[in-house]
Amino acid sequence: MRLAAASDHAGYPLKAYLVERLSESHQVIDLGTGNADSSVHYPVYAHRLCREVLSGSCELGILVCNSGIGMSIAANRHPGIRAALCMNATMASFARRHNDANVLVLAGGFTAPFHAWEILCAFLAGGFEGGRHGLRLAMLDPENCVD
Repeated sequence: MRLAAASDHAGYPLKAYLVERLSESHQVIDLGTGNADSSVHYPVYAHRLCREVLSGSCELGILVCNSGIGMSIAANRHPGIRAALCMNATMASFARRHNDANVLVLAGGFTAPFHAWEILCAFLAGGFEGGRHGLRLAMLDPENCVD
């Protein structure tokens, strides 16, 4: 599987750890940042990663910032991106199976590396179940949602 990964300065240490581990079994495109210098801005990396996923160059993406919130907001501005901030493996599994998430967002300031690895593995192991979840996914677009 070809994956894209990106982070800001606060997420860099966790992203670097995950990229190294992932590279053993997947093709990983590291879109930056390459260090913990705080002069970078998370939206730049979120948008860069989303363009790769939306182009089909990468199947899934992984974003990391301090809380995960900024990356989630920036990524979800892109139509077709379903970025999920996951704090545990169960959330990651549901994000893939029920929400067809194509970008995993992690909170580098709140997630230990071994725990992040478990979350990432659960995310990668999942697949979209479709069915009633497909209907709900379509309803994410306001014009398709009837209440």
